[in-house]
Amino acid sequence: MRNIRSYMAVRKVVRDWRGKVLLGCVALVFGTVANCAELVVSAAVSLSDVFREIGKDFVSMRVDTRIAFNFAATDVLLAQISKGAPADVFATADEASMDRAEQEGLLLPGSRHDFAANRLVLIVPSRGAMPTKLDEIALPRFARIAMGSPRTVPAGRYAKAALEQAGLWDKIEPKCVFALNVRQVLDYVARGDADAGFVYATDAAIMRDKFRTALEVPTPIPVRYPVAVVRASRHPSEALAFVESLRGQPARDLLAKYGFAPP
Repeated sequence: MRNIRSYMAVRKVVRDWRGKVLLGCVALVFGTVANCAELVVSAAVSLSDVFREIGKDFVSMRVDTRIAFNFAATDVLLAQISKGAPADVFATADEASMDRAEQEGLLLPGSRHDFAANRLVLIVPSRGAMPTKLDEIALPRFARIAMGSPRTVPAGRYAKAALEQAGLWDKIEPKCVFALNVRQVLDYVARGDADAGFVYATDAAIMRDKFRTALEVPTPIPVRYPVAVVRASRHPSEALAFVESLRGQPARDLLAKYGFAPP
């Protein structure tokens, strides 16, 4: 009976965490759950694919650790951490969000570093009009422009800054369809619900048959990804090990595989 109760306990944990991506250290041996550190990594949505692979490599080398990934728009994650949501590692798609986290005292001092860079691009539906210059999206044939909300999504802030620099923001803003994150922008463009959209180059590599990359968009501020250990981490040593692993060659190779550049 004890073994059965232990098994049901494991089943309940799996149901409770179904919304998150779990990697590693899931075991039931003779009715007992393996004792391991469960690392919560809160990361920008644009890191979803590469972090899953990096996470697999990480837990394969640390049998006592499990990773639960929490992917969302950077500002959403920051708000969660600020309000006390469990998190051990925080990885953002811009420096400004990490600066705010640092100013609020949410980070373990000395643990922050940049680990990747990206580029902003403009995508269009696979059968849509193909602009050759950024100012063409102000034309009537581009009636809906998808981008992350500048209030909560770094990619949206990068896009807004690029449009302001080009003197186009006032013309484009009324046509904008604001998304919760970059992956939602991909969806809008792929379905034809938007005539163009701003995403990262790494996101544009997804579902290539659904849209085309029209052009690279210069941004006033480089697109860089910082990472840090959360001060309130319940597993600081494991969290620091994950953060430091992003400097290693295996992680750098995976980041390059998914189109990320060195910081």
